[in-house]
Amino acid sequence: MIRTLLATLAFAVTASAAQPPNIVFIFCDDLTTQAISCYGDKRKLLETPNMDRIAKEGMRFDRCLVTNSICGPSRAVIQTGKYSHANGFYNNSNSKFDSSQPTFPKVMQKSGYQMAVIGKWHLMTDPVGYDHWNVLPGQGAYYNPPMTENGKEVKYEGYTTDIIGDLTLKWMDQRDKTKPFMMMCQHKAPHREWEPPLRLLGFDNDRVYEEPETLFDSYSGRSKAVSDHDMGIDRTMTDRDVKLVIPGNLNEEQKKTWSAYYDPRNAKYREAVPAGRDLVKWRYQRYMHDYLACVKAVDENVGRVLEYLDKNDLAKNTVVMLSSDQGFFLGEHGWFDKRWIFEESLRTPLLVRWPGVIKPGTSTSRIVSLIDFASTFLDIAKCENLPDVHGRSIVPLMKDETPADWRKSLYYHYYEFPVPHRVRPHYGVITDRYKLIHYYKPDVDDWELLDREKDPLEVKDFSNDPAYADKVKELKAEILRLQAEVKETMPPPRFTHGNKPFDNEPQPPEQPKGKGAGKKKAGAKQE
Repeated sequence: MIRTLLATLAFAVTASAAQPPNIVFIFCDDLTTQAISCYGDKRKLLETPNMDRIAKEGMRFDRCLVTNSICGPSRAVIQTGKYSHANGFYNNSNSKFDSSQPTFPKVMQKSGYQMAVIGKWHLMTDPVGYDHWNVLPGQGAYYNPPMTENGKEVKYEGYTTDIIGDLTLKWMDQRDKTKPFMMMCQHKAPHREWEPPLRLLGFDNDRVYEEPETLFDSYSGRSKAVSDHDMGIDRTMTDRDVKLVIPGNLNEEQKKTWSAYYDPRNAKYREAVPAGRDLVKWRYQRYMHDYLACVKAVDENVGRVLEYLDKNDLAKNTVVMLSSDQGFFLGEHGWFDKRWIFEESLRTPLLVRWPGVIKPGTSTSRIVSLIDFASTFLDIAKCENLPDVHGRSIVPLMKDETPADWRKSLYYHYYEFPVPHRVRPHYGVITDRYKLIHYYKPDVDDWELLDREKDPLEVKDFSNDPAYADKVKELKAEILRLQAEVKETMPPPRFTHGNKPFDNEPQPPEQPKGKGAGKKKAGAKQE
């Protein structure tokens, strides 16, 4: 009898060890490395102890780059492992995700994983490949949000970041505990209009934040594409952005708390009537308070997830990944938002904890990308990879085993124009030191070369410097190679390599018609 019991226990231990790890993927919207303390921004804008814990107990990726710096397209890249031109989701204006194409959740679900996504989805169609989904419509609201749970609309009261945290913990507690799971906890925060949780109003005690060196960038010697934008703190921020008006979706009790904080501060602003540089400085300070309060709320909810894993004996066999759909400008170049190939927009955070696989407290400067996430999830889950993906698993890097053929460059292509921020379409190549960029539409045809070693602030164009002529030629050839590698069949105008140029904005693939074709989807556009 004792032998039978020991054999049973041994089998249980072996079975447990053989079970693929769970995955908790915490994904934010517009969370930038400058706002995460473990990335060491010199302004020291915010302490994020819970995000830092993931880095301390795992790995910090210092060069995780996006391929198209905008919300919906980045999410489509993660689902498919393919660039925008291949998955059909180019922009937030007129794209709609083709959910019939191969995606990593379908493969993992079929292999026995319980799949759940909670929070922001923003792909204009309902999630497919998930056992449970509860998502915000479009961009979602910061307060008292409606959500769509498995096709049924549900209304919640409270702050959206905390609600997403609550729903994440609830699902993990109620899941089938005999199966491995993947939880995609996807926060709206800290997306514009950076509306803070009422519990964190005044968290910084009216701190005066250090300004970025390029807050008043003149864009001198740069392409018209760089200077003629509509995403400046000076020219674009609205009264709602800087909290001179009250959001419409607060209840009466919430309005009282909101007004008690903002009204006296807004009165001082109206009395001073700042203009010019003083107005930019005032807006920057208000922006930092609001944006960072949103990030702080996310960090607190990251802590709740880590605590749940600890208390439920899940931490040892659960991979925790934290990332964002792209970086964000916190005043650099006078901007907010993203879109550009410039560093603050291009680089997104990636922190990964995997006990027993990742050595705690490590980091890597190897170039990785959101196009790698699908292959990485499938590799962790011991599933077959998707066909024709453009990315590859980063699991070897987690094990400190860099493949000899690991990428030394990455291709980038941004499409959306002219709304909402008049950022010209551009494509380019990124290496560890250089970026070669082509702004190509509709009224520009400019090349720029950035040298991050000589000009880390990225305020100078070296493309016309004779000393860089060979480097420009080399990088143009690399762009051609990468375009061929990812099979971009619609190259921009005036940039030919055997294919016809396109004259119109790329359109998403036509959606299949059938039952429910006219139904409003959970990810319907909402600006």
